[in-house]
Amino acid sequence: MRHTLLKHPQFYVTAPQPCPYLDGMQERKLFTTLYEEGGVALNTSLSHQGFRRSQNVIYRPSCSDCTACQSARVKVADFKPSRSQKRVIKRNSHLTRKLKTPWARESHYQLFDRYLHSRHADGGMAGMDEAEFSAMIEETPVHTRLVEYSIYHQGESIPVAVCLSDMLDDGLSMVYSFFEPSLAKDSIGTYMILDHIRLAQESGLPHVYLGYWVQGSPKMDYKSKFQPLETFREGGWKALDMEAAMPPHPLNSQPISRQVAAIHLPLTDE
Repeated sequence: MRHTLLKHPQFYVTAPQPCPYLDGMQERKLFTTLYEEGGVALNTSLSHQGFRRSQNVIYRPSCSDCTACQSARVKVADFKPSRSQKRVIKRNSHLTRKLKTPWARESHYQLFDRYLHSRHADGGMAGMDEAEFSAMIEETPVHTRLVEYSIYHQGESIPVAVCLSDMLDDGLSMVYSFFEPSLAKDSIGTYMILDHIRLAQESGLPHVYLGYWVQGSPKMDYKSKFQPLETFREGGWKALDMEAAMPPHPLNSQPISRQVAAIHLPLTDE
């Protein structure tokens, strides 16, 4: 049997645009497309290198003068919930979790729409219609599940929180989540992360990927509360260190060609 590299994907860079996390900064992303053939292996390999999936695109921040965005993952074997997190688990213990095929449902879109209008009315997803929502959920060339959290009311199961999660060979990657805005007081967003950690532990998976931790962004600081947390920086996964995570001088940023050359691609069997 011969081992060969997966057909080399083409990488591209987006044009600079205002950063949604840090005022006055510009963001830029390095990205490629995932296809059905080889998509699972490529998604896993690039996720291990700090990339993040969105539909059939996988990307990583590649800003010219900032490295504040760092992919973050929880080491679930060593995770121990804090007292406040234990209270969150108890407060949401009545929720029922179901893992479903990634298929968009009207009830999910209505929940998503309420969530956006309440919490992200001025965000990039505001105004997303049902067809676009369906594409976000269903256009996946990788192993994905819709993790649904429901309550029972008058004999009916009603979804109150949903997370689109990828199944990687070393963990769960929480791609996007949304929930009933009126339940924010119950910290249901935190509960979904805690439950994914529990699900990974039960499945013998070592990590839960949380997307990007952004130093200096209050809206992303909550991820640092799930310890031990690792972030991908300087070419590898390292324990989160607030001082070590300080963005380096802009002149230390790697050029795009060197970033692409350093990417490891998966092997395929022939």
